[in-house]
Amino acid sequence: MEEYNSGEEAMFNTDEATAPVKECIEGVIGGTDYNQNKVNQWTASIVEHCLSHFVKQGRAFKYIVNCTIMQKSSAGLHTANSCYWDTATDGSCTVRWENRTMYCVVSIFAVAVA
Repeated sequence: MEEYNSGEEAMFNTDEATAPVKECIEGVIGGTDYNQNKVNQWTASIVEHCLSHFVKQGRAFKYIVNCTIMQKSSAGLHTANSCYWDTATDGSCTVRWENRTMYCVVSIFAVAVA
């Protein structure tokens, strides 16, 4: 997994955060089919991998990671997030990933520590 380097140490860069999140998802469920018995394990593993990746950067942020995995069917899935924070430093990244049998949505929230 490539290192997360931001030009500004005090600002969360959404564009640079997307690739490592996709790599975490691919690493955990990349080539597999949906399996209800493994969803809890997959979601826990994805959030832990993402969290540890960002924490290893040693930047002054508190991180919140959320992962949703849903089997592909005719059902709809709608998600929304709202945050009240300092837009100059804090940020979020939401990655939508899918394969032929499931959807995965991962959201990362980074709140700067003063």
